[in-house]
Amino acid sequence: MTEQHAHRFERGTDGPKVIVVGVDGSDSSLRAAAYAGGLARRQHALLAVVYVQPVMSAGAALGAPVAEVTDEIAEDLVAQIRHATEQTKGIFDVRWEFHTFRGDPYNGLVKAADDLKADAVVVGASEQAGHRIVGSVAIRLVKAGRWPVTVVP
Repeated sequence: MTEQHAHRFERGTDGPKVIVVGVDGSDSSLRAAAYAGGLARRQHALLAVVYVQPVMSAGAALGAPVAEVTDEIAEDLVAQIRHATEQTKGIFDVRWEFHTFRGDPYNGLVKAADDLKADAVVVGASEQAGHRIVGSVAIRLVKAGRWPVTVVP
């Protein structure tokens, strides 16, 4: 007969405290945000909504006000999130923050997850055909092996 240690389980204390979700305005990223919001609500976790603003080389950006466009996307995403939050106020209360990082999506999400001390990362599945060959941000995050990663279709 083996001696068993009495471990006391505390309901609601073992889940993630910070959930990072990457959003870029695509349908799959908005579904990921909705999924992550539900997870954050059930776990009483902070939902950190992250938009990574792309940085283009000077040559690629000639004639295009890239920073202004990405700032507008970020502002639009914040407006969408605030609207969704207001619609569910009193029904579903979720603590959330919005963060923007600059760079490519993979490195931006890695930096966000590290800086925010994420316990979990949620992203939408790539909607770009080329990612099936090169590898999507989601696959690269999973391969990094630093956090549990949920990929929402």
